[in-house]
Amino acid sequence: MFQDPLIKILLLPFSLLYGLGVSLRDFFYRRHLLMSVEFNVPVISVGNLSIGGAGKTPHIEYLIRLLDPYLEVATLSRGYRRNTQGFQIVNPWNTALESGDEPLMFKKKFGEVFVAVSESRSLGIPEILQKHPSTQVILLDDAFQHRSVHPGLNILLTEYGQPFTRDFLMPSGRLREWRSAYQRADVIVVSKCPGDIGQEERAALLAEIKPFPHQRLFFSSYHYLQPYYILNPTYKLELTHDIEALLVCAIAGTAYLLEFLKEKLSAVRVQEFEDHHYFDTSDLDGIEQKFAAMTGQKKLIITTEKDAMRLMMHRQWLLEKKLPVMVLPVEVNFHFGEQEAFDAAVKDFLLNFKS
Repeated sequence: MFQDPLIKILLLPFSLLYGLGVSLRDFFYRRHLLMSVEFNVPVISVGNLSIGGAGKTPHIEYLIRLLDPYLEVATLSRGYRRNTQGFQIVNPWNTALESGDEPLMFKKKFGEVFVAVSESRSLGIPEILQKHPSTQVILLDDAFQHRSVHPGLNILLTEYGQPFTRDFLMPSGRLREWRSAYQRADVIVVSKCPGDIGQEERAALLAEIKPFPHQRLFFSSYHYLQPYYILNPTYKLELTHDIEALLVCAIAGTAYLLEFLKEKLSAVRVQEFEDHHYFDTSDLDGIEQKFAAMTGQKKLIITTEKDAMRLMMHRQWLLEKKLPVMVLPVEVNFHFGEQEAFDAAVKDFLLNFKS
């Protein structure tokens, strides 16, 4: 989003017009002129108020790891920037262009989970239940604004560095709804926290966000794992201070990742693209040239798991060039010893769910 204060001021009228539309939509839902559908299967939504970058995907993966050992889990995403339409079951042999990068990543990492995409969550859920009737819980990815479905558990993420409380409506800000929409959440997670976040910061954010009595507030951060070779995940590499890396990424917000890599490596160069960008021949040539220009004795290319789904569409190029493209996995950690409390909140919802 725009950082120049003057540009933000100039865009303010457009934000207010956008806000009027958001307010009308909210009014229609509150007055039941527009209806939200509920289902007889537990539905957990993970979303945010801002556009991109809050860490929805790693938190969905956390929920999959938590629930999959005990329940038949299904995920439903929009399948952003795919070239297909309507409801689609995601298979491991799909490409990111057919299913979207994040859903394909879910399927490749958690093969036993039923993964689907649909522009309409309210139509996609019945399709899941019809095609996979053993489903016991559905995880909705990026669905906080999709009011057509009323989830049983609504998890709202907000970034530590850019919380919704300090933001404004698009286009002058990053919010997709007014800040007050956070009251719909059951659980709020402040994501991408620094690893050493302290009690004072926790108390300050608690006072700033002001959760309602029905809401629980948690704090999470990323834990990066050993990177693996994109064409052979069994080959892993430890990041050390004698390695120079080219970071190739098309994600919303790279600051958190860059901070981690700069602490681990001797130098980091960046080849950055817009979120969910599909790499073309020109992009690949640029990556190869930038990597060739690096002078370090030990050098590699690092990308994210989401970006790897789109890079793998160029598998033949990767084979021919034999570039050391390493994929960096990430997991979510909860702070202040509250992982068990977060897990318990999810499990309590499931145990008390009434169809």
